[in-house]
Amino acid sequence: MQELLERKQGLHRTVLIVDDELIEREMLAAMLNESYEVIFASNGVTALEIIKHEKTTLSIILLDLHMPKLDGYSLLKILRSDSELWRIPVIVLTSEKNAEVKSLQLGAADFISKPYEAPEIIRARIEHAIELSEDRIIIHETERDVLTGLFNKEFFFEYGRRLDNQNENMPMDALVLDINRFHIINELYGRAYGDILLKKLGNSIHNLVCETGGLACRRNSNCFGIYIPHMDNPKDHISRFISMIEEVLDDRKISIRLGIYSDDGSDLDMEQRFERAELVCRKIKNHYTTCFDIYNAELHSKELHSERLINDMDSALVEKQFKVFYQPKYNICDGKPVLTSVEALVRWFHPEFGMIPPGEFITLFEDNGLIRQLDKYVWSEAANQIKKWKEEGFNVPVSVNVSRVDVFNPRLVDILSDIIKSSEIDSESLLLEITESAYSDNAQQIINTVMNLRENGFKIEMDDFGSGYSSLNMLCSLPIDALKLDMEFIRNICDNKKHFRLVGIMIDIARILEVPVIAEGVETKEQLDLLEDLGCDIIQGYYFSKPLPAEELTALLKSEVRSV
Repeated sequence: MQELLERKQGLHRTVLIVDDELIEREMLAAMLNESYEVIFASNGVTALEIIKHEKTTLSIILLDLHMPKLDGYSLLKILRSDSELWRIPVIVLTSEKNAEVKSLQLGAADFISKPYEAPEIIRARIEHAIELSEDRIIIHETERDVLTGLFNKEFFFEYGRRLDNQNENMPMDALVLDINRFHIINELYGRAYGDILLKKLGNSIHNLVCETGGLACRRNSNCFGIYIPHMDNPKDHISRFISMIEEVLDDRKISIRLGIYSDDGSDLDMEQRFERAELVCRKIKNHYTTCFDIYNAELHSKELHSERLINDMDSALVEKQFKVFYQPKYNICDGKPVLTSVEALVRWFHPEFGMIPPGEFITLFEDNGLIRQLDKYVWSEAANQIKKWKEEGFNVPVSVNVSRVDVFNPRLVDILSDIIKSSEIDSESLLLEITESAYSDNAQQIINTVMNLRENGFKIEMDDFGSGYSSLNMLCSLPIDALKLDMEFIRNICDNKKHFRLVGIMIDIARILEVPVIAEGVETKEQLDLLEDLGCDIIQGYYFSKPLPAEELTALLKSEVRSV
């Protein structure tokens, strides 16, 4: 690129004259010597050797058509089929009128008739051809991704819009293709290996576009966009395309995913089509049963709903649309169940959508980090409620959820300590539930965080034990105060002998660790009896009580006191 810019600023350019007639070569050289560096070849074979050797310095080739060994037509075909040599413009030298059209069809930039015209006309033709070629190369380098040769994102959308404007009645499909865990591939096998994969993938995409028509681009490091005429049976076509890619990549460690927007006649512009294809591509990111999916209106509706919830969160916190409910936990060790603590569970009462289930917004907020704000809100509400109950004579510890996002917050201990201090309660009253799967993200960092919390007086419960990936060795290192069994095991404990035995094993593990066991999701007397026989300590679930608003839980506490 820099070399071309320097040439355009007036530096000497090199011209290759290919002609078997010495007099013809000398005549052209006399016209060009003042403005160009001129080199010669007397036949096509010699010319090809010179061109390959001087490909980075040649500005133009003046080519006679009739020569021994390798004629001008054959040389022109070779140059235009070469991925590097095609950039050098060729002006054909001919005395045959019917040769002009054929030469232009083969890729010649222009022609000069024999006998030669006035020198100033020939120089003007040569200068014009060089300028056009250099401009074209600069544009090509600007609009193309260097590694794959596909369009870059900006030119892709510009040419796509032109394509749509010129073909208003042509339905077009948008495809977004991504390589799964590409950053890991780069780290494990090196960037050079990653670049090879990208080149192979870019070549496969280029072949698809050549076969079907349309455009393709490299959207970012490992993501590609493909804009092609509508496919009537996209699943059949895409399956074949994916098989072709897998064959080219030839590496079982590499997997791709493909999001597709199939034109349904909607009046959507190119950008909107790719937004929908990208949405599908993100949706199947962690799916291992399929590597492609096709956009549908239901998915878009869910995405809009999710965006609405994200946008409404700040105002929901200010207006206290989030309400904290409390589900009792009963100690069953002494025969008669005794309410000893509760778990704080958040509910969202949206002014438009009504009560939104936690499953709709908890994972959503975990994915974008907003869960930190919500968790802090719940912790503060729970701490204030603990204080109120203490003032009424009830000492009720409250378990609160600490998400994996919170655990990596370096200010977690300070935030919780400030809440405890401002609420005037002790740290042991606010029990912290951390899900088992969080320990698998970065075991040592989580262990350090948990140790720091316990050093500051907080009690830690491992939530959903049995659903994560804790090794037995890691369990010995975990500083925890209780194990809470995953409710999926409890749900099937009466009908599934394996689940029953696994629950027994997990309770035995708790005994080895010398911590109590909490079973959540207990709904029947049969489940309660089995858990009691296995030695479970604490029960939580609809068998005793559903999650209750604070005032109803207060009434339950009072009734428990009266019954005692």
